[in-house]
Amino acid sequence: MNLNPETFSLEVANRFAEFGLKCTLQEYPHVQCYWLKSDADLIPPRQLNPAFYGCLDWHSAVHNHWMLTRLIRYFPEADFVTPAREILTQNLTPENIKIEAEFLKSQPRFECPYGLVWFLQLIAELTEWDDEHSKGLLENLAPLETVIVNNLRTWLHTLTHPNRTGLHNQTAFALGLMLDWATITAQENLLDEVEYKAQKFYSKDHNYSWHCEPLGYDFLSPCLAEADLMRRVLPAVEFSEWLTLFLPELPRDLKTDWFHPITLENPEDYGQSHFDGLNLSRAWMLDGIISGLFPEDNRIPALKAVANLHRQVGLNPLSGNSYGGSHWLGSFAVYLGTKRGLTLPN
Repeated sequence: MNLNPETFSLEVANRFAEFGLKCTLQEYPHVQCYWLKSDADLIPPRQLNPAFYGCLDWHSAVHNHWMLTRLIRYFPEADFVTPAREILTQNLTPENIKIEAEFLKSQPRFECPYGLVWFLQLIAELTEWDDEHSKGLLENLAPLETVIVNNLRTWLHTLTHPNRTGLHNQTAFALGLMLDWATITAQENLLDEVEYKAQKFYSKDHNYSWHCEPLGYDFLSPCLAEADLMRRVLPAVEFSEWLTLFLPELPRDLKTDWFHPITLENPEDYGQSHFDGLNLSRAWMLDGIISGLFPEDNRIPALKAVANLHRQVGLNPLSGNSYGGSHWLGSFAVYLGTKRGLTLPN
């Protein structure tokens, strides 16, 4: 793997690894959202979700386990590797995963789609990692993967309209991560299903008002996530034509004043911490859009300029000093810095 030390050095990796090493084992504070049928369903997080109980919520715990796996692969000699491996071994046991699988069977809407597609990212990462440790973890996780794929398939089949917000339920982001997992694990049937939905929901979109973003406390850009999805689905010629219709006002010369990073006023506010994540996800989605265009496309200079601007701001998150940001921002920084969405098999 090739890293650009100017954008993601070991020093930067150490900072975000520290976030993950702490929060994956931190049970409280905790936010939980699932269907309660009686008092008996009020169960402490460590018992309810013994693998993914930390990091404030289930989905953050999942993508921090992905982050630690990704960092082990990229920096195998780093000081954080041993404790990261220990956390993966401690949390992802057959016993813990059995409990997680039973819970998600009983709660098919739980963390669907956001947390579930991050779990697929973890599976994809372990699949690509040629290591005895990863093989054992994949075996442990297989029962939960089966349940999660079934839950996502049900969600996908019953989905009649896309969620176009910038929060957890956004459809475009979820479909993009599903496509990446299906590509890496060679799930051809699911690839076809996801591509069909993407085409159905987004192929005819045009004249998006991207200047209205963010729509609230977004951590995902609705317009960029949609474009980053469609570059996965369409050949370069068709994607270029689609992008022209979808974002006709994209500059065709080098400009940086058309899409600014978001500045936080209160870095300790949990909602505003989303803006640090938004800067990071915007940067990787802009990189994704660029990758789907021909190199000579005259929109690329402006896209690169604002991607670099968002990257510079995002990799120094103001909210990373408080738990509102540190419990999840590391995974977004690592996704961007290691070019996760761009390092897929052809």
